[in-house]
Amino acid sequence: MVAGIAEKVAKVREEIAEAAAKSGRAASRVKLMGVTKYHSLEAMEEAAPLVDLIGENRVQEAAAKRAAWPPGLTSCPWHMIGRLQKNKIRRAMETFDLIESVDSAGIAAAINRIAGEKCVSAYPVFIEVNVSGEEAKGGLAPEAAPAALGAVLESCPRVEVRGLMTVARDTDDEGELRRIFSALRELREKLRRSSGLPLPELSMGMSGDFRVAIEEGSTIVRIGSAIFGKRNYNNKNTIDKGAE
Repeated sequence: MVAGIAEKVAKVREEIAEAAAKSGRAASRVKLMGVTKYHSLEAMEEAAPLVDLIGENRVQEAAAKRAAWPPGLTSCPWHMIGRLQKNKIRRAMETFDLIESVDSAGIAAAINRIAGEKCVSAYPVFIEVNVSGEEAKGGLAPEAAPAALGAVLESCPRVEVRGLMTVARDTDDEGELRRIFSALRELREKLRRSSGLPLPELSMGMSGDFRVAIEEGSTIVRIGSAIFGKRNYNNKNTIDKGAE
């Protein structure tokens, strides 16, 4: 019998609790994000009451899903976790409650400007850091993060930096995963000291590595396939073919 979404979420929650206990934390300190890129609206509706956050990679797909969200159905906060193009920032801010993938002072400046136009006092973001150093991944180099955060604090009063995000290398090498996740945690501590910001959130860990991420201090894990199964790239009900 194939497990349904509720059963899969329950299993992930159990594993979150086990990993959190290993790091001396309560499971409630780790938020579960359901990553719904290319998954149906129906699957999202089923998962929404069970997860803490919804994560989407593409602005246009997420905007279409949010517009179709059934009236009266409770939804948790939506986070943007994919690469963000400057020409998509306005729509992203209208669609998402928080953007995790800010990877330049220019993106932050654009968010600050649009927040001012919309009379938003503080739009929340995470700074994405490319700890693994892979060219195909987004994010700032770790050594560039202090200057970027300093620029945001100096020039972007309407941008609220709440934490850091990273995507680890796709590997089964637990030692390498721990190196990546611990490096982000240590960078967060450095930035806390230099900026005075609390930076409470560390978004790191996906379906294949979230247990290690939690043991290394993650506060948000981004889970797709372990909840929803494989993505259906040909599902016309979930994808706007004109999406970026």
